[in-house]
Amino acid sequence: MHGLAGRATAQAVPLLDIKRIYLEPAAAELARGQEILSQWPDAEHIEVASHWNIPELSGDEGNVGRWVRIKTEALVLGIKKSLTARPNGRSADFIAPSTANGCAMACAYCYVPRRKGYSNPITAFANIDQITGYLERHIRRQGAKPAPNQCDSAAWVYDIGENSDCSVDALISANVADLVRLFRDQPTAKASFATKYVNPDLLDLDPRGRTRIRFSLMPERMAKLVDIRTSPIAHRIAAIDHFVEAGYEVQVNFSPVIVTDGWLQDWAELLQQLDDGIHDMAKQQLAAEVIFLTHNEQLHEVNLGWHPRAEEVLWRPDLQEFKTSQNGQRNVRYRSFDKRRYQHQFEALVYETLPYCPIRYAF
Repeated sequence: MHGLAGRATAQAVPLLDIKRIYLEPAAAELARGQEILSQWPDAEHIEVASHWNIPELSGDEGNVGRWVRIKTEALVLGIKKSLTARPNGRSADFIAPSTANGCAMACAYCYVPRRKGYSNPITAFANIDQITGYLERHIRRQGAKPAPNQCDSAAWVYDIGENSDCSVDALISANVADLVRLFRDQPTAKASFATKYVNPDLLDLDPRGRTRIRFSLMPERMAKLVDIRTSPIAHRIAAIDHFVEAGYEVQVNFSPVIVTDGWLQDWAELLQQLDDGIHDMAKQQLAAEVIFLTHNEQLHEVNLGWHPRAEEVLWRPDLQEFKTSQNGQRNVRYRSFDKRRYQHQFEALVYETLPYCPIRYAF
């Protein structure tokens, strides 16, 4: 029995208490859709033409006061229509087709609401067989990886959680379990996803080293302010050894790095906490990604309506500069010259405290 079994993350509000399921009729006809619907037999069913266009959930700024409630009570069941594996090259070689998007957690800096509107509760896709079939064919077409890169030394890496948190998605359906089972039999590829939630059920999936789970970490003081409805940082660190023992490759994301007064000291304490909290088996396979905060003007305005205290550290015109994104939105990031300095300071701190932990990439 894994040491995490039975551990529940303390929540003032339950993470999921589904009362309404918005569903595409075709999704409800599939076996996975029926499995999902059976979990909440008392939930109201609301048919929709498309999981992308649900006015009472997405695109309505008036929802800001009900942000967390919507995430808790609403679920969308849909069909993933566009099946593509997009080249990436940073954290993964490819971004796999999503089996879900949206999230029940509510991190104040999350980029996902920018893409699908405001609260953005979880959408689960029922056509899992089409998705896994596409992935299996895509992996086969790649053949063996010709040379190591920053994603992995030998395997093609597929990020399976770009627009959701797979640990939370696994509370809703077996989609994540199906992906882990797919990749454990792929000698040339592995799955990867980042998470802020400790789900002990994932320990029983027998990934055989072919799924990389990346626990996102930041100093606890900052996490309490901006990582809303997530597992506490101490729980994430405590989970690392258990997931390594269960057959996962476990890495960490230091993300987002948010610059405030005393930020380096806070991170020094977090890095020491990590070093003290994991055993040699975990340390021998550890690697890290470092991602400095990028924020968004539109999300800033929304956040002011539900969590203005977070914006005191996320929206810092005195430290940031604007950059127009590919979709035309105005993002802010730390000024280039200063960011390079911050990055050098941070990397030096990591190598001093965790000399066994390479940084796969920093951004």
